[in-house]
Amino acid sequence: MKIIHIITGLYTGGSEVMLYKLLSTQNRNKIDSVVISLIDRGTLGSSIAALDIPVYTLGMKSGQTTLGAVLRLAKIMRSLNPDIIQGWMYHANIAGLLAASFLGFKVPVLWNIRASQTVLKNEKPSTAATIWLGGKLSHFPAKIINNSHASAIAHQSLGYLFSKTIVIPNGFDIDKFIPSQHDYKNVRLELGVPDNTTLIGLFGRYHPIKGHEVFLKAAKILLKKYPYIHFLLGGKEVDSTNHVLNQQIAQLEIGEQIHLLGERQDVHHLTAALDIASSSSYSEGFPNVVGEAMSCGVPCAVTDVGDSAWIVGNTGRVVPPNNPEALANAWQELIEMGAEGRSKLGSAARSRIIECFSLDSVVTQYETLYETMFAEKK
Repeated sequence: MKIIHIITGLYTGGSEVMLYKLLSTQNRNKIDSVVISLIDRGTLGSSIAALDIPVYTLGMKSGQTTLGAVLRLAKIMRSLNPDIIQGWMYHANIAGLLAASFLGFKVPVLWNIRASQTVLKNEKPSTAATIWLGGKLSHFPAKIINNSHASAIAHQSLGYLFSKTIVIPNGFDIDKFIPSQHDYKNVRLELGVPDNTTLIGLFGRYHPIKGHEVFLKAAKILLKKYPYIHFLLGGKEVDSTNHVLNQQIAQLEIGEQIHLLGERQDVHHLTAALDIASSSSYSEGFPNVVGEAMSCGVPCAVTDVGDSAWIVGNTGRVVPPNNPEALANAWQELIEMGAEGRSKLGSAARSRIIECFSLDSVVTQYETLYETMFAEKK
């Protein structure tokens, strides 16, 4: 099977990382993959190319479709003649239908929705319009993959056909995200903090729905009782150039305890260094960072959005969204368990990921779907 994966961009995010994990694990004897990025190669393009998988870029700017990009997409599709087109995220899902039109709609298109966002006013106008348009066009794709049950239900309310929806959760590389005392010590050395410093982390791109402000307010509350705790934040635009984020930190007067690392390629090392991992999001589908932390044996405190509570189960703490006090209290509970208590909880978290969300099982679900689509096409 020749499958073309069309994705909005290739910067380090949950969707992009899941695509990379799928491509690096799938059966190459059965599947021949190609990736098309609507924007550029981002931070993951080279890694995908290193798998000997062709990566094409259309050079679009965010939210802007150009005639040149459309013509390039048409040329690529006609030269590759795929068996299946797989879209990843809203803009690329629509682009997948456009790509199929260049082949006379003879190729099945699969959509992949990676979020449970339902409040369109919280999105950029172009993204909100694309989400709305997807609902109107959802009878065209052969199947709509959601990475969480919450996402499937939320998008049904936006007009996406529930009858075409299937849920394939994110999968986690349990051989990469592992507990590591080496990382625990080395990251503290990098940060210039004592070896016994308690680290609470939040990883994810900067976006209003990720709740960075809630995380920082919770940090302020916790520091009143535990003044020596440090907080580690990473992700796209989570760095010194983000004026809004840095202004919030300055206003809360917690700058000495906050470390902004920006976008990193060694997140598995950073995650293994944490004592507690956190998600403060207002909205999520199936957050990779939570499963990755659990795979590293790190207990999590998360907001009750998307499938976060389902992922964590009884191995961490779940709190309401937009509630800094509740998040700070959850952190406090985990801190007061002591290192031994957190270690036991973290071991249970890793066992849950191995049992329910291993990468191999998820890749098998994708491959089974592709084989079914390929057989129906023939």
